[in-house]
Amino acid sequence: MSRTPLLETPPEVVAEAAPEARRPRMSRRWWRLVSPVALVLGWELAARTGLLAPEKLPAPSDVLATGWRLSRDGTLAVHLVDSLTRAGAGLLIGGVLALVLGTVAGLLRLGDDLVDPPVQMARMLPHLGLVPLLIIWVGIGESLKISLVALGAFFPVYFNTYAGIRDIDERLVEAARVCGLGQAARLRHVVLPGALPSLFLGLRLAIGAAWLSLVVGEQVNAQTGIGFLMMEAREFSQTDVVVLGLLVYALLGLISDLALRVAERRMLTWRRGLRAT
Repeated sequence: MSRTPLLETPPEVVAEAAPEARRPRMSRRWWRLVSPVALVLGWELAARTGLLAPEKLPAPSDVLATGWRLSRDGTLAVHLVDSLTRAGAGLLIGGVLALVLGTVAGLLRLGDDLVDPPVQMARMLPHLGLVPLLIIWVGIGESLKISLVALGAFFPVYFNTYAGIRDIDERLVEAARVCGLGQAARLRHVVLPGALPSLFLGLRLAIGAAWLSLVVGEQVNAQTGIGFLMMEAREFSQTDVVVLGLLVYALLGLISDLALRVAERRMLTWRRGLRAT
């Protein structure tokens, strides 16, 4: 004789409750737009009423009109593609190098002794302050801009990779060894999943540092790029173009961060962290 568990919930009840559980979360996401929209509306109102001088800070509508004009004639697209190319190349070079060195220093005692001390010393140097030395080393061409981005991206990825590996509970690795997993399997099933949260944090910080470095790099002997567009606009007191460039950098940083968040949620489905209430 079969018994029906007292605590079992009928499937139709679960199906009806699921949309109700999703609604509050979806509605809370819209609250993230309240403060940015209010800020933009306040900015527009202050500009239209004369509280903000147009030559100091133009209205958002004027900035958008300038962006539309530069988009239609293709100017914005050319500068944007060049900036994205430099940022991508610098992130790839700095990120891969940091990932390799951070893994070596985190996993091997010899690597920790040889790699980590010079990286810790270099960390104390502001990489944007190295521009004069980099100009002597690599010149003032594309290599300078990519090198600055790579330096900006290197340290966040390295330190978070190193910390992510060292923060793994050693008992988990020992349990995997006792269960018969080889070294490669332990790295794949224990070390890599344990270090991924820190690695994603490092990537998010690296992207922010990369855009900051690119702003500086594109102001040194550049002929294209969003930074060059802003510098050229400054020479002619085109404040709307300068603000447009800042907004483009902000949107690029926001979009890249959102993409990393999505990738993090999909790859770390097993993790359940504290949620804000």
